[in-house]
Amino acid sequence: MNDEIGNTYRVAADELRAFVERVERLDAEKKDIADQQKEVMAEAKSRGYDTKALRQLIALRKKDPAERSEEEAVLEMYKEALGL
Repeated sequence: MNDEIGNTYRVAADELRAFVERVERLDAEKKDIADQQKEVMAEAKSRGYDTKALRQLIALRKKDPAERSEEEAVLEMYKEALGL
């Protein structure tokens, strides 16, 4: 019986280790991607582009066109109400 418990523990430990190692690899890949994004933004900035505007454009492109239109309409309405 103790042998079965030991085998179960080893299997669970191996599986757990595999999950942890996969997450660690993904974290490393995520860091690499973030570093590459920083490099691209630095290159764009060195060529005279406004990186804040670029980030806003990227965020807009991620949104659904209907969602984007609704947000823009609300923003325009608020700007008009404030006289901007």
